Amino acid sequence: MSILVVVPTLLRPLTNGEKRVSAQGSSVAEVIDHLESQFPGIKAKLVHGDRVHRFVNVYINEDDIRFADGLDTPVKAGDTLTVLPAVAGG
Repeated sequence: MSILVVVPTLLRPLTNGEKRVSAQGSSVAEVIDHLESQFPGIKAKLVHGDRVHRFVNVYINEDDIRFADGLDTPVKAGDTLTVLPAVAGG
């Protein structure tokens, strides 16, 4: 199943400058593993162990995976996975 992944500017050097890439999987974790097979090094920027880095937000369509099943959140063909770096400041 094809999932559209929206890549933030900071990670585009890993995706050859592509803003949107296609990946496969039935969960967020599987999509990230598939991304890693296409773009080595991207997984380390997104997850640590079995959790998404605290400074990275991941959405399936418009739903934050932190309020679903985290990396186990299911995805289906046609879904959009959006990666956003967390913004902090003062």
